Amino acid sequence: MNATLVVTTYNRKDALELVLESALAQTVLPAEIVVADDGSRPDTAALVAAVAARAPVPVRHCWHEDTGFRLAAIRNRAVAMAQAPYVVLVDGDLVLERHFLADHLRAARPGRWVQGGRVLLSEAVTRDALARRRLAFGPLEPGTRNRKNAVRAGWLSRLASYHGDDPYRVRGANLAFWREDALRVNGFNEDFEGWGREDSEFAARMSHAGVRRLHLKFAAVAYHLWHPEASRTLLARNQEILDATLAARATRCEHGIARYLAG
Repeated sequence: MNATLVVTTYNRKDALELVLESALAQTVLPAEIVVADDGSRPDTAALVAAVAARAPVPVRHCWHEDTGFRLAAIRNRAVAMAQAPYVVLVDGDLVLERHFLADHLRAARPGRWVQGGRVLLSEAVTRDALARRRLAFGPLEPGTRNRKNAVRAGWLSRLASYHGDDPYRVRGANLAFWREDALRVNGFNEDFEGWGREDSEFAARMSHAGVRRLHLKFAAVAYHLWHPEASRTLLARNQEILDATLAARATRCEHGIARYLAG
């Protein structure tokens, strides 16, 4: 079994290049890589084309026009394009440890999806990583937060990983799921625009549909490149959408991935 790796991005070409390099350095390569681009400038398309020309697996660029923060929509477009039965979804500022995909595939089981963790790199470490094209970090890296997430140990992962359904304990930077499960809940809710709660709302519908969430610990290690925080101006509106989903125990959203599926 193999996976489609979906990498989201928006006008951060230097970070995306490093992330794609880390994806191509995996011990187990993905079946394909789909770059889900939320309206970046043409230089991102040029980068993806250059990587695709030398990559040993297909690398495809999924783009829509920039009309504001529409992460849910571009994720849906990319998942609709995916050819593999399993999807691993990461942000375009997440450098992947070389066993990242192998760990996710090892954790894949019918009836569940996976939330992975991340190590937060400081601004200084991020500048150095981008300048030197660094792909390797570790638990003792100076200037990091959540450094325990840099520990990779199979036996510890088996002991510490757990199932949970709290929608607020979800971060979309590092997720994996069966494509058919995502289609069943109609993917990500495109009523969300602007930062906040779109991952929690997706998690709630997956839970309501009976798909269990595994919090994967000490495996699928990834390093988050620093950036300024996104605007929270639409958070209150997005919270209302999440509240409605929770109250109704909804399993599907109205505006989701179905619009991108043939037939």
